[in-house]
Amino acid sequence: MRKSILITTMILMISVLGVGCSTSKTANTQENIDKLPELSIGMMPATDVIPFIIAQQQGFDQKHGVKLDIQTFRSAKDRDAAFQAGKLDGVGADLIAIAIYNQGGLDVKITSTTFGGFSLLTGAADVKSVADLKGKSVIYSKNTSTEYAVSLMLKEVGLTEKDIKLTEVPQIPTRLELLVNNKADAAILPEPFVTMGKADGLLELNSTLTMGLSPFVIGFPEKTIAANEKAIQAAYAAYDEAVAYMKAHDQADYIDVIIKAVGYPETLKDQITVPDYPVANQVLVEEIDQAFSWAREKGLLKKNLTSEEVISDVAFKK
Repeated sequence: MRKSILITTMILMISVLGVGCSTSKTANTQENIDKLPELSIGMMPATDVIPFIIAQQQGFDQKHGVKLDIQTFRSAKDRDAAFQAGKLDGVGADLIAIAIYNQGGLDVKITSTTFGGFSLLTGAADVKSVADLKGKSVIYSKNTSTEYAVSLMLKEVGLTEKDIKLTEVPQIPTRLELLVNNKADAAILPEPFVTMGKADGLLELNSTLTMGLSPFVIGFPEKTIAANEKAIQAAYAAYDEAVAYMKAHDQADYIDVIIKAVGYPETLKDQITVPDYPVANQVLVEEIDQAFSWAREKGLLKKNLTSEEVISDVAFKK
């Protein structure tokens, strides 16, 4: 009897110790997570944000040693205001924004390109091509890559910005709303608003992807890179793992995450095509040169700033 009681007591003690060890292990794991460096990146709700969202949702960021804080903004002006106020470590921006940041005294470096694009959409019955926009109204965001993209699209058909009526509308959802309601003849938009517009019967006239133009990048101030080198490298390792995850899984496995993060309507779930993302890579010097040349023509960039001066290899160091 005494032997039975002793055995029972030992079992209970082992069970208690086991629970205690398990709790301690969980606490230590959470404690380690809490100690991870945090990296905040401000981005637009477009396709280039998706790998970062997947990395965060799947915990790839914490796995590689960083906590990603991805914040999305409805307009480039709101994103830039937060960035310039020091509320963000880095930004998902465009090459024109990089020129403007540096012109304004922010020593921002490009750490990689991202996969995204703009499309020029129309709902006007008499507009079938970009050439048909002569004398028509086009809504865009001034002094951004949307204006840059429109300028290049017009140039391809022998037109300039003076040949159309440009109206600035910074908020992307408002641009689509105005276009759908026939308040403008055309608008330059990113995803998911391109898919939404096409679902409403809008026609795509041209896109930066069709043109082979890649204006989107990730940028960090030089001082932020110096202070967070390992965290930035971890963020890109998480990004690449997210890309591999999407290639290895059916779109249905993660589409709900994308719908919530990017803002696709649930009704368009079956019409969404997630891009075949490449792993993180650096922007081409030629892309920067072309964008900076346009920025100088517009008076947005007056500094003698070269492509090499705005590129950081922090994400690709071996």
